[in-house]
Amino acid sequence: MRSSVINQKHLSILEEIKKSGGKVDSGEPNDSVLLIDGLNTFIRVFSAIPTTNEDGIHIGGIVGFLRSIGYTINMVRPTRVIIVFDGKGGSSRRRKIFPEYKMGRKMSIRLNRTTGVSLTRGDEHKMMIAQLNRVIEYLECLPLTITTIENIEADDVIGYCAKHLFKDSKSTIMSTDKDFLQLVDENIKVYSPTKKLMYDEERILNEYGVNSKNFLLYRILDGDKSDGIPGIKGAGLKTLLKVFPFLESPHEITIEDILKSSQVNKDKYKVCEIISDSEEQLHLNKKLMDLTDGIMSGSSKLRVKNQLEQPIQRIIKHKFQKMFLEDKLYTALPNLNSWITTTFNRLNFMAEKSHG
Repeated sequence: MRSSVINQKHLSILEEIKKSGGKVDSGEPNDSVLLIDGLNTFIRVFSAIPTTNEDGIHIGGIVGFLRSIGYTINMVRPTRVIIVFDGKGGSSRRRKIFPEYKMGRKMSIRLNRTTGVSLTRGDEHKMMIAQLNRVIEYLECLPLTITTIENIEADDVIGYCAKHLFKDSKSTIMSTDKDFLQLVDENIKVYSPTKKLMYDEERILNEYGVNSKNFLLYRILDGDKSDGIPGIKGAGLKTLLKVFPFLESPHEITIEDILKSSQVNKDKYKVCEIISDSEEQLHLNKKLMDLTDGIMSGSSKLRVKNQLEQPIQRIIKHKFQKMFLEDKLYTALPNLNSWITTTFNRLNFMAEKSHG
């Protein structure tokens, strides 16, 4: 009887995979990978979601994170989920070549005022750390992979995974950080949970007027104020499209191409004169902003590879439910059993497969 129940359970999962277009006979966990920018997701939901439990304790970071990844998993239907967090000292490599990197960034994270919870900034920071640690405890009970590499930022790990480790797979990156748009190609998409938009090559071209193959070059010229990376004065998107219309081309344009074009047009456009004198800055910006094969060392890449080749964690439902009750999340995330089944059964099937 028990064998029959197990077989029926696995058959229903196989049918679900068939309906979602997955491969059943030859399907592997790495066929369709969802790469989640962990800290980006947590900070967004912690500050925006005012949910409290029945004791009046703010739990927005926990429930918000679980809801957000659950929504994306149910939409994308991946065969594997990898959640990447920044490693300790993640910014150190970039600061060695550019000391001002992220130095001016203000981590001003305030709770949504509708929480009704009155706390000092210090208390909010402690609450944020506590909720983030608790989120990781929940994630460790789910059929997914959590990875963090010391001295490496999550962006670089995600870029290395999408472009190299899983280059023959379909990859979806979940983040609000538009730096990831430079990675988009025929196999890689970026989902923005705030815009509720999936970015493929066509959407990037329509929204920015820049081909995804040249999105990094656009960012190199424009700079990144949030990270303290200076752009070229006057090189906003409209100006760049006017002066360098070939940025919309499906052919990859190089810094050298931009410098040559600027040299030819420097008497016509002031921005071209500035670009012609900024070759060193452009190459520095590329080192700082390139996520395709940039700043990671060979040993760091090997550590990522080794981590992701380990069997995927199987679901530990009883432990998840125990924490769920301890934190009194039941009003914020009702129908827990249904949510777990709908969201994670397919991933758990793949986790079992990774164990042989």
